Amino acid sequence: MTHAIGSRSTIPGLSRRQFIATSIAGGTALALGGKAFAQAGDTLKVGFVSPRTGPLAGFGQTDGYVLDLARKALAGGLDLGGKKYSVEILDQDTQSDPSRAGQLAKDLINNQAIDLMLAVSTPEVINPVADACEAAGVPCLSTVMPWEAWYFGRGAKPGAPSPFKWTYHFGFGVGEFFKTYISQWNLIETNKKVGVMYPNDADGNAIRANLAPLLAKQGFTIVDPGAYETGTTDYSSQIALFKQEGVEIFNSFPIPPDFAAFWRQAAQQGLIKQIKICQVAKTGLFPSDIEALGDLGMKISSAAYWHKAFPYKSPLTGVSGTELADGYEAASGKQWTQQLGASMSLLDAGFEALKASSDAKDKAAVAKALSQLKTETMIGKVDFTSGPVANVSPGPIIGTQWVAAKEGAKFPLDYVVTENATDPKVPVEAKLLPYNG
Repeated sequence: MTHAIGSRSTIPGLSRRQFIATSIAGGTALALGGKAFAQAGDTLKVGFVSPRTGPLAGFGQTDGYVLDLARKALAGGLDLGGKKYSVEILDQDTQSDPSRAGQLAKDLINNQAIDLMLAVSTPEVINPVADACEAAGVPCLSTVMPWEAWYFGRGAKPGAPSPFKWTYHFGFGVGEFFKTYISQWNLIETNKKVGVMYPNDADGNAIRANLAPLLAKQGFTIVDPGAYETGTTDYSSQIALFKQEGVEIFNSFPIPPDFAAFWRQAAQQGLIKQIKICQVAKTGLFPSDIEALGDLGMKISSAAYWHKAFPYKSPLTGVSGTELADGYEAASGKQWTQQLGASMSLLDAGFEALKASSDAKDKAAVAKALSQLKTETMIGKVDFTSGPVANVSPGPIIGTQWVAAKEGAKFPLDYVVTENATDPKVPVEAKLLPYNG
C-alpha cells in the first residue's frame, strides 16, 4: 500500500490535511488487520521510504510484497517491555526523486510523528531521508548503498568522530566490492585492464576515490575517462578510449537507463567483442535490467547484496530465503530479485532495534538501541558495535552472473552465485563464464 502523502497532488476535493488524515487511517486499518487499540500512545509508527516508480523502480518493485509479509507478522501488535503496541508502517514512494525523498521524510516526521524511519536503496533515496532525520532528531536506519557514499557523502570526515547521532546504515562498502571483484576477476584470465564508467554522483565519486586505488594496487590497470553526468546519451568518447586501451574488463555503477544506452552503443561500435568480464553494479541487479538488453545482457556479471541462496531467516516473519523468493514469484508472477531480502533485512533490523530499546516511544532510546544493535537478519549479521566507523555496519556483496535458464524453467534467466569471498556461508553455484569467448 503506497500513499501519496507529501506530494503536491492529492485526491480532488480533499484538502491536504484531510488527505493526510485519510491516508493515516487507511494505513492504521491495514497495519492492525481491523483491530482497534485504545490510545494513540500505544501505536508505533514506522516510516518506510523507497523508490517504487521512476528510473530506480527496480529497487522498489518487491517492496509491496515484503511490506505485506511484515504487516501480517505485526497484525497482532508488538509486545515490548510488558506493553502491547499496535504498529503502523507508513510506506512512501520517492518516484526516484531525491527532492521528493526529503519532502516525504519531513512529512512523515512532522505530520505523522513517526517513531522510526527506514530508508532503502541508493543515495538518491537514502541520503536526503537520513539528512532530514538527523536534523529533526528522529532515529533512521537504512541499507542498499555503499556505506562510504552514505557516511562521507553526507559530510563525515576520515579520521574524525562521526557527526551523526540519529542515523545508521548497514550493508556493503568499498571493502566488500574490492574483495568480491578481486575474487571474481581472478576466475578468468584477462590482461587486467579495467575500463571504468563512474558517474558524477555519490556512488560514483565514492567508488572512484576508494575502490579504484585498491584495484590498482592488486595489479589491475584502471582506464578512467572521467566522471560522466547521469542522463548522458552519447558515450562514443569513452568507448573509443576503452577500445584504444584494449580493456578486457568493464566496470560501472550507473543507473539502469544509462548503462543500457552505453552497452548498446558499445555493441554497435565494437567494444564488447574484446570484453571478457562485464561487471556492473547499481544496474544489472534485477531480471528486468538484463531482459531489457536482450542477447547483450547474457553473461553480464553482477553482485548480490542478497540472494535466495543466503542461509538466513527473517526474525520478523520467520521466512527463509527460498520461501521469500518462491512466495514472491507465486504472488506476483514475476521472478524473484535480490531486493526482496534486502528490504526484509531492513524491517528485521529496525524492529529488532525497537524491541531492544528501553522505550520504543523515546527517540533517543531507539537511537541508542540502533548504536548497540547486534543481530542476524535476512542478509546475515548486522552489528553496529564493531563497524569500520560509528553508525555503520558493513555487509556482504556476493559475485554473481546472469545466464540462460535451463530448459523448462519458469523464467528465461538464472542468477547464479559465482564467488563468496565476503560471506563463505553462501554456497557457490556455478563457474564464472567469460562474456566473450
